[in-house]
Amino acid sequence: MSLIQSISRLAAHKAAWLILFITSLGLELAALYFQYGLGLAPCIMCIYQRTAMYGVVLAGLLVMLINNRLTRFAGFVIWLVSAGWGWLIAREHVEISNASNPFFASCEIVPNFPSFLPLHEWLPAIFAAKGDCMEDGWRFMSMGMAEWMVILFGAYFITGVVVLSCRLLDKKSF
Repeated sequence: MSLIQSISRLAAHKAAWLILFITSLGLELAALYFQYGLGLAPCIMCIYQRTAMYGVVLAGLLVMLINNRLTRFAGFVIWLVSAGWGWLIAREHVEISNASNPFFASCEIVPNFPSFLPLHEWLPAIFAAKGDCMEDGWRFMSMGMAEWMVILFGAYFITGVVVLSCRLLDKKSF
């Protein structure tokens, strides 16, 4: 059995989607620890990244609960769109943090969620933005939170593309 076939077959099992669910949920729990345990208030860009990561959580949960072709297709779409959107937001956050003139580098104060889905009003403990985009108090291995999120969302996106490509090349159609 080739590597492509192995990856393709793995993607059909709930265990693979469980790994996606657990890792992304773990990152969400870590974000809440940073917020409430360490007192690092999330900024609007952090909230948008958090929302994108919940998309990855949802993708894993969906296929983990109902594993068929339709849900796997939806899972791949949600996974890739969420990881791609999260990567773009994290990159923008890095640019704001590294701006040469901080006077012109700013972000919104109130989340711009759709009117039919005001997450910051429904779940303010998770989606309310109380921090400043320019504040970068947490660092690990000389990189800030936004820089780590670029790497994490990039890893989720690349992994999703590889797994989906293997599914298509193996002609298993999700």
